[in-house]
Amino acid sequence: MVCLGSIVFQDFKERKVYWFLFPLAMLLFGSLHFLHATGHKVFFYYSLINFLLVTSVIAILLVYTRFISKKAFLNHSLGLGDILFFYAFGLGFPSTTFIVLFVGTIIFSLLVFLIFKRRLKLDTVPLAGLMGLFLVFVILFSLVSKSPPLYAH
Repeated sequence: MVCLGSIVFQDFKERKVYWFLFPLAMLLFGSLHFLHATGHKVFFYYSLINFLLVTSVIAILLVYTRFISKKAFLNHSLGLGDILFFYAFGLGFPSTTFIVLFVGTIIFSLLVFLIFKRRLKLDTVPLAGLMGLFLVFVILFSLVSKSPPLYAH
């Protein structure tokens, strides 16, 4: 939670996040997932699927940005911190949970940005920060409620 909170705070405040928070998030998310996985093969299988999904999403965004929008990709359409956060996030959950949460974080980020764009005076979406904020809420809700566990396969 502290790592995610730091990412949220820095992304909103400075629009830059210390680089070491992303490997730390990868380590912490990966550890949680590994501890909840039924075996190391299951963990690696889900991690590989999530890695391929994130890579596919980034590749589609890259092609769209470069060839259709004719804009620069890195640090214009998507920041390096956002990409690193995608991969850290992908290590944290089984594939079905990851897909649902990934789509949920993107929708949440879009809605919050559209609602608070003028009030926060932002030109670009603090995507890693908003995704981190969403995950803080989801993890806290999962801990205090009787909802199905995030790591149920």
